[in-house]
Amino acid sequence: MLWQNANSVIVGKNQNTVQEINADYVRSHHVKVVRRLSGGGAVYHDLGNLNYTFITDAENTKIDFGAFCRPILKALLEMGVQAEISGRNDLTVGGRKFSGNAQYVKNGRVMHHGTLLFESNLDVVQRVLNVNAEKIASKGVSSVHSRIVNLKEYLPDGMTMGDFHSRIRDHLLCGENTETIPLGEKDLIEIERIKSSRYDSWQWNYGASPAYTAYYNRRIEGCGQFDIYLTVERGTIKSACIRGDFFGSRDIAGLEQLICGCELHRQSITAVLGNIDIQQYISGCSLKDFSSLICP
Repeated sequence: MLWQNANSVIVGKNQNTVQEINADYVRSHHVKVVRRLSGGGAVYHDLGNLNYTFITDAENTKIDFGAFCRPILKALLEMGVQAEISGRNDLTVGGRKFSGNAQYVKNGRVMHHGTLLFESNLDVVQRVLNVNAEKIASKGVSSVHSRIVNLKEYLPDGMTMGDFHSRIRDHLLCGENTETIPLGEKDLIEIERIKSSRYDSWQWNYGASPAYTAYYNRRIEGCGQFDIYLTVERGTIKSACIRGDFFGSRDIAGLEQLICGCELHRQSITAVLGNIDIQQYISGCSLKDFSSLICP
């Protein structure tokens, strides 16, 4: 399958989402964040990126990237791109990465998928996967950041995404007894069901992250400077420590206790503290300010 996503970050199954993304940039630019079933590192998708997927019987349970990457490399070679497999699961040209790959094996089947940066906005790639200067200690698998490049730099002048898509498709189907299978109404209904039940949920995309500890240093104008220390398990705050040069008439420990047990997202914090006068704990601080203080 060849397919595309609009602006989105796709994180690996074993990663800590908060550790991988620039949350402020993601939020302000309305970038979707979705966890996938396969391992590996976080990648950015936009409509300048083409994704490919192979699904076939698994000869064994061993992860083998080369078998699926080589047909892509051969297609690129036909277009004049001298690309190669680099490291575990990257494809590079001129020492720069244009493709990350991942696999998922289950019930005797393997799904292999990868990205192909054709003309993605590389500035956004760097921004969205560049985590803010906050300390997060996690057992999640961290992404390895490499120098990246768009394939368009190496392809014939004037080639469009449509041309590129067609060349990849035609190469992969060449010489095979192939059949195109359109998705029917029942398929689309099932896809939507899976999407809404898993991939639209905060619990899957963020809550399924490994346990971690986090430290944030932030400032709220008119309130003061804050040092936030959190322990988070399955997306839920287990312990919180709030320190800083702020003022308040009540002991901050009371507010720390109230947010323990909350899911670490703004809606949850807002729901739990909706009837609490935050300013008793932090003078000049609104509920909206406090939720943005606690949540990445």
